[in-house]
Amino acid sequence: MNPWLILFFAIAAEVVGTTSMKLSNGFTKAGPIVFVLIGYGLALVLLAKSMKDIPLGTAYAVWAGFGTICAAIVGKFLFHEQIGLPQLLGMLLVIAGIVILHLFQAN
Repeated sequence: MNPWLILFFAIAAEVVGTTSMKLSNGFTKAGPIVFVLIGYGLALVLLAKSMKDIPLGTAYAVWAGFGTICAAIVGKFLFHEQIGLPQLLGMLLVIAGIVILHLFQAN
């Protein structure tokens, strides 16, 4: 399977885990806790698999960066959290950093 597709699924699993953590209300609700454990467990396994072919720095930057951006978007739409200009600028800088890292990675 394509390592970038595996990394995409790792990001999705991490966002599920993070969203479930918010839904767990400080780990006081059992149902979401199960999804936290499954989400993060799957995310780490898939991240490790993707690193077989993607350099560590690039894989981790993409996973963490896009995971953060996706979590912010989920927060906006699911929990009605605010995303203002500073947050948008930060997200654009994260994307720019990932692109630069990928473009200049040593092979």
